[in-house]
Amino acid sequence: MERINVTKSSMPTFEEYIERLRPVWESRWLSNRGAASVEFEEELKKYLGCENLYLFANGHVALEVAIESLGLEGEVITTPYTHCSTIHSIVRNGLTPVFVDVKEDNYTINPELIEQAITERTVAIVATHVYGFLCDVKAIDRIAKKHGLKVIYDAAHAFGVTLNGIGAANFGDAAMFSTHATKVFHTIEGGIVAYKDKELFESLPSRVNFGFTSQEDIDYVGTNARMNEFEAVMGICNLRHLDEEIGKRRLAGDRYTERLSGVKGIKLITPEKGLEWNYAYFPVLFDGYKETRDEIKAKLEKKNIFARKYFYPIVNKAACYCGRYGDVPVPVAAHASECVLTLPMYGDLTVSDVDRICDAILAF
Repeated sequence: MERINVTKSSMPTFEEYIERLRPVWESRWLSNRGAASVEFEEELKKYLGCENLYLFANGHVALEVAIESLGLEGEVITTPYTHCSTIHSIVRNGLTPVFVDVKEDNYTINPELIEQAITERTVAIVATHVYGFLCDVKAIDRIAKKHGLKVIYDAAHAFGVTLNGIGAANFGDAAMFSTHATKVFHTIEGGIVAYKDKELFESLPSRVNFGFTSQEDIDYVGTNARMNEFEAVMGICNLRHLDEEIGKRRLAGDRYTERLSGVKGIKLITPEKGLEWNYAYFPVLFDGYKETRDEIKAKLEKKNIFARKYFYPIVNKAACYCGRYGDVPVPVAAHASECVLTLPMYGDLTVSDVDRICDAILAF
């Protein structure tokens, strides 16, 4: 029986990629802001509807450098229902993460709890858009302005997502997108930081390149986080086909929804009004179902179908953080971590594949 993985990277044709790569190959300018990177940035600005962005070697270093460039000291309110990369980016900048719980409707950070957690040491909010569903950006913006806080979104799951016609790149002071090979849109490996205020993030391009501000001046303790030209070319090619890719994912998502909606013990997330979802993942919460999340996962694997527990373990319970930053109860996030399974989702996933998956879940 053919294996179905949780994801499969979207790809242009080999011929398209090689043809677009040819000028890079001939120029032998393979890194450090070559022509492909510059062109890719301009195409991204058009697609994401933003004025300022910069390319990175990966999403983690993109978020870490974005936070670093703000020069913050103190506490950052964040969520435990995220990839460990989010929290690592905060801690590696010498900041203290303050965990608050998430909302039950889409597992993004709960704005009411953000406001309750603010102290005189709070300097920023780092919030994660989950599974392509956006945080309550209006409420978070109101809270940030009221208390003078910076807002950075971990938008790793939210490339191409819009809310009432506004792209995810335009919320907060900055938004980080991962372009890892497993994402809806990828550059093999990579990341993007989109930002509003050029002055606020003036040092960001230099920090990506060892802190150089000219060929002879090193003004920051920077890192090497540059995207290479091979990855930029993959991004240029994949961006051409992204709307088609999301459309194919939508067909699979609609079939999942048709098959699994209304089943007792199975909860699906419904996009809010005005949200254009990218079908980044297809999360299902098994809560009171006849089998547990882990039992479903094991049963699928016996049928050569591989789903993923996501996010698990919950970050504040990971060995490197457990008990280190207090023990504030986060029951919604903890419950989701124990019960959510992300089902296979990618552009080449067919309706018959989805039926095979759903048949396995619903069979007793």
